[in-house]
Amino acid sequence: MTPDGYTSDIAVFTITSEQVGEYKPQKKEPKIMLIKRSELDHEVNPNMEAGKWALPGGFVLPSETAFQAAERKLAEETGVDGLRIKHFGVYDSPARDQRGWIISNAHYVIANEEALRSRKTTYDASEIQLFTLEGALEFDLAFDHRTIIGDALWFIKKDMALTTLAKHFLPGEFVLSELQGVLLTVLDDPSISTDAAFFRKAPTLPFIEAVSEDAKPKKSNRYSKTPAQLYRFNDFQPIVSVYRNKLQG
Repeated sequence: MTPDGYTSDIAVFTITSEQVGEYKPQKKEPKIMLIKRSELDHEVNPNMEAGKWALPGGFVLPSETAFQAAERKLAEETGVDGLRIKHFGVYDSPARDQRGWIISNAHYVIANEEALRSRKTTYDASEIQLFTLEGALEFDLAFDHRTIIGDALWFIKKDMALTTLAKHFLPGEFVLSELQGVLLTVLDDPSISTDAAFFRKAPTLPFIEAVSEDAKPKKSNRYSKTPAQLYRFNDFQPIVSVYRNKLQG
C-alpha cells in the first residue's frame, strides 16, 4: 500500500508569565500555539477539517525533507521562524486523515514567549492563539492532533528534567522561587514542589551559581520583602547516566 501523502506537524509550546501581586513570583503557565484552519485552502478549495483548531503543519514538497517542511510550514502558517524544532515521532494510522493514508512527521518546539509575539494569521490560519494545555485539549482538534500533543508533552517534561531548558524562561539573574515556578509548569516532582526540599538543595545544583557584587552576595526583593539571593546559570552542561546510581556505592 502506497501512502497518499506525507506531512509535517509542529507542536509549539511556551511558558507565559503573569504578575499576580506585589512581592509574589510571577504566575508561570505552559501554553501551546494552535491555528484555526481556514475554510478554504490556498487553491481556494474547501479545506479539510475547516474551522477546527489544529497544530501548524502541511504537506512535504518533493524537493525538501520533512524537517525542512516543518520549518517552512511553521513560518508560512504562523509568521514565526528561527525556532529550534525537534522531530519526535511518526503518525501513520491509515484512518488518521479522511483524504487517504497520510503519514505525518511530528515535531515539537519549546519557545520563549517573546519569540512567539510575531505570530500572525495567514491564508491557512484564520486565527492563531496560545491556549493552556487543558483548554487546548477541550477542543475537537483536527486529525489526530490531540494524540500528537499528548505525546509531545512527554518530551517537554524530559527536556525540562534532564537539561537546563529552564534558563530560556528566566532573566539572566533570578531568585530560586522563579526557577521553581518554571520547573513546576511541567514537572510534578515533590523535590521541586516542596519548598523546604527545593530551597535547601537548589543552591547545590552544579549548573547555577550565586551572583555577587563588590564581593558581597547580590540580592533582590522583587518577589519578597526580605531580599533573596540572586543566581544565574553557568556553562556547566549536565550529562545524565542511567548507570550512575547503580554502579556507584
